[in-house]
Formats: sequence, structure tokens, C-alpha cells
Amino acid sequence: MAFIKELFHALTVLHPLHTLIVHFPVALTSAAFFFILLALWKKSSILEQVAFANLSLASVSVIVAGLTGLRDNLIFYHGAAPNVNVKIILAIILFVLSATVSIWRWKRQDIFTKSSTRWIYSAAYLVCFMIVTVIAFLGGVIVYGF
Repeated sequence: MAFIKELFHALTVLHPLHTLIVHFPVALTSAAFFFILLALWKKSSILEQVAFANLSLASVSVIVAGLTGLRDNLIFYHGAAPNVNVKIILAIILFVLSATVSIWRWKRQDIFTKSSTRWIYSAAYLVCFMIVTVIAFLGGVIVYGF
């Protein structure tokens, strides 16, 4: 029981929780981009559905990562983590874009099969991937320096 108590204390008080949670939006957005590329290459609706599922989960995980990031910034950096404002703005853009694309795809299931929307839809995955890459780099600056 003492181990569980110490582990809970370490996870909630001593260790920044954001560093654990932030890997979900990075991995899910990256996987979504990877699967949309495969779907375009193979012309596969199944791979597109996997990309859509990953991007949808990434949208939700961005919220959790953002909240834990705000918490850890206040607790561990006293509100002065490097590049915090840029990261917040980019995270909001990432959430809005990924959620919008996910809702658009959920309401219009033919979005990938129609050539008029396929490239806009796929380009949104690229933009999400680029945004999450910049956010991850700026997070690395906080941990490792520039």
C-alpha cells in the first residue's frame, strides 16, 4: 500500500503530469498522418478510417495535454515556461483544426472518396502533423534547452 501511495504522490505532486500525457496527441496525430498517406497511396477506405479514428482521438487528447500543460506550467514553472504562449496558441489551432476535420469526416463519410474534397481533407492531416511537430519541438526546448 505504501508503494501505491508513493507512486500516486510522485505522479500527482512531484512529477510533471504533462510529460506523460503529451505523447498521446503527438503519437495519434503522427499516426493519423501516416495512415492518411497510406490510404492515399493504396486508395484504401479502411486505412482512411484508421486515420480518421487516430485524428479524432488526437483531438480529445489535445485537450487533456493542454490542461495538464497549463497545470504543470503553474506548478513547476510558476507560469513562466519558455514559449508557453506560442504553445498554447498552436495547441488551440491544432485542436480546432483536428476537431473540425474529424466532425467534417464524421458528418460526410464520402469525403475521402470524392476527388473534390480528398486533397483538402488529406492536407488538413499534414497541417495537423506540422503543428504537433512544432509544439513537440518547443516542449523539448523546455526540457533540454534550445
